[in-house]
Amino acid sequence: MKRAFFIAFNEVKLYLQDRGDLAFSLLLPIITFALLYGAFGGQTMFEGTAYIVDEDKGTYSSVLLEQLGEVEGLEVELLTPSEAETKLERSDILLVLYIPEDFTEALVSGDKAELVFRQRGNGEQWGQVVSSIVRGVAEEINQEFQVRGQVSESLQGKGISQDQIEVAVQEFLAQERETPVVGVREEVLGGSPDFVNQFLPGIVTMYVLFAIAMAARVIVEERRKGTLERLLTTRLSVGQLFIGKFFASVSRGFVQTLILLGLSYAVFQIFTPLSFLSSLVIALIFAGTASGIGLIIASIARSEDGAAWIAVVFSVTSFMLGGTFFEIARDSAFYTLSRLSINVYANDAFNVIINEGGSLGDVGPQLGILAGVMVVGLLISRLIFRVMPGGK
Repeated sequence: MKRAFFIAFNEVKLYLQDRGDLAFSLLLPIITFALLYGAFGGQTMFEGTAYIVDEDKGTYSSVLLEQLGEVEGLEVELLTPSEAETKLERSDILLVLYIPEDFTEALVSGDKAELVFRQRGNGEQWGQVVSSIVRGVAEEINQEFQVRGQVSESLQGKGISQDQIEVAVQEFLAQERETPVVGVREEVLGGSPDFVNQFLPGIVTMYVLFAIAMAARVIVEERRKGTLERLLTTRLSVGQLFIGKFFASVSRGFVQTLILLGLSYAVFQIFTPLSFLSSLVIALIFAGTASGIGLIIASIARSEDGAAWIAVVFSVTSFMLGGTFFEIARDSAFYTLSRLSINVYANDAFNVIINEGGSLGDVGPQLGILAGVMVVGLLISRLIFRVMPGGK
């Protein structure tokens, strides 16, 4: 067994020293992860900019701007009238909100105050969303004035000053904002609200399979060149050589996973210490499962290209069936078919740990299936494992 571990240690050492192999195996998944995070930003809420021309510069235009600035995902950018006209003419922006000069004066005097939208065409979806947000905030201000007016009218002639009425109304409105009678809760169906959490399991399993594919190709190359046969002259048995290759393959997949999960832990802080360790256990078992299948591929393939093609077909099929980057409906025929993919069990286990706060005890069935596939894969691959082309 010591000799088997030595083979594994030596191959991992060579793997870490090979810059090209290391760049492909480690940097590529990190870059993919960064691109996915950059594309989605970890957000499902709207993000946009409200371009506003404040010609009033009064008390209530400031209140409007302040409340718009508090809207999550909305950035407020003030423009001068000339800047707004120029940007609209060039189609740099498609919608601008104008706060007229008499906005505050009209509200104080009880007259009707209007906000003006200037837009090109229909303002597109982004402009329509911004317009709806502005209308919602303006409606809140309108309701405040209505409440203030009704309270003042009801208390008229009862010896209560306007200042006292104003203070009471503001306290009531502040309380309503903190604990509204009608609240809104967001429930995301078909995925996690955090795209990093959602895609991380798929990225991990995908690149572990890629690493195993490369390992299978290397074994075929070593068999063709006679490297495996020469290793047997060092008093290694075929069984020890086989176990050493298995440990080496598991180590490569696990090292890759460790780096990805470690970066996620450090940068995105999506783990607790316990969930991080649980994820490493899942990653280790999945690397073992994939390695068992990789050894089968290495044993049946007759050439390096053949091993690569078999591994690619297997990996892509596993990605698609396993719901790697999308959720599969449980009542569909595709869901039943997906049970044939090892990815689905690893992805489910990672999701339980990362997104649902579960423990290893909650993913026992998934880990049991992966371990079973690993054992079967090792038995089959050991029976057909060949050191020399055309022989044992």
